[in-house]
Amino acid sequence: MSSIIPSPIARQPWAMLTPLILLTFFGAAVLYSAAGGKFSPFADTHLLRFAITMVMALIIASMPRDFVKLMAYPGYIIVLLLLVAVEAAGSLGGGSQRWLEVGPIRIQPSELMKPAVALALARFYDTLPTGMIGSWRALLPAGVIIALPVLLVLMQPDLGTALAILFSGAVVMFLAGLPMSWFLSAGALGAVAVPLAYSFALKPYQQRRVTTFLDPESDPLGSGYHITQSKIAIGSGGFSGKGFNEGSQSHLQYLPEPHTDFVFATMAEEWGFLGGLFVIVCFGLILAWGLSVARNAQNRFDRLLAAGMVATMFFYIAINLMMVMGMAPVVGIPLPFMSHGGSSMLTNMMCLGVLMMVYRWNTQRHGGGLLSS
Repeated sequence: MSSIIPSPIARQPWAMLTPLILLTFFGAAVLYSAAGGKFSPFADTHLLRFAITMVMALIIASMPRDFVKLMAYPGYIIVLLLLVAVEAAGSLGGGSQRWLEVGPIRIQPSELMKPAVALALARFYDTLPTGMIGSWRALLPAGVIIALPVLLVLMQPDLGTALAILFSGAVVMFLAGLPMSWFLSAGALGAVAVPLAYSFALKPYQQRRVTTFLDPESDPLGSGYHITQSKIAIGSGGFSGKGFNEGSQSHLQYLPEPHTDFVFATMAEEWGFLGGLFVIVCFGLILAWGLSVARNAQNRFDRLLAAGMVATMFFYIAINLMMVMGMAPVVGIPLPFMSHGGSSMLTNMMCLGVLMMVYRWNTQRHGGGLLSS
């Protein structure tokens, strides 16, 4: 087979790329249906974004380890400054101030911060002596690295992205070997702080999301409308669905945001349990490959960096699926590789690019190498 398939192609991580490509094209089919049987404006831009970000991921995958380590802190600082710029001159959209616009370019720095935090933390713990892992020197600087962007993102306000940054950062800290007692104490403090955060930190619309999650039937035509219609769409799909382009909930506009946050519900109505199983299996294969990359990493920096990328993607997937099924509050997190959204595609393809990079480092150790020259 090696004589038939060119070596640069054979070296690619097809265990991840195959489910990724299948999932992306399946997402394009769902977006085609969500647009009423039209490629524009969702499916065509979805595939275009995937193609562009795949090139970006391959470029990231070719980067040397020393360069990545060198850019860890400067990259974090640059994105942090972009978040500050959002507060000073960001553009409004949907009641939130999350974007920077320069001519035709529109970026959401909070999305870039997810991988940037994981990279900065991996670099920090890579340089920290093992004997200091149980001391305050392992906790305080890392806490600042996480807290600064979380606070800036909460000011936008964007609770979902803030939680994603916090989650990926906590995963890196946990895998770095910080004492379990610290995490248990943080969990206890968090449980105590939840009522206070609900009363004083959350905006009124965010409070409604929490109460709706706890009792969506209390206001099925108001704050509970999203979750109620999503459950109806998923449940009506049954085992094999109503058929491609035959979904009534999305086509009759009962289902809000059928092409972004609730794309899984759009899919489940038309493809049923079998479609949902296909999506979950594809995500499982991608995440399992990412975990194998982290396990096979040759040093602490590689391992923590890869684990941080997997944690970021897992948060996207888990929260979105739980959200559309009524198992989590609606926080506006799209489903990776299926939802129509440039920021989500950019972030998750950056994570995959970093994982492909660590995969290349791993294989080079054994004499091979992804995209090696």
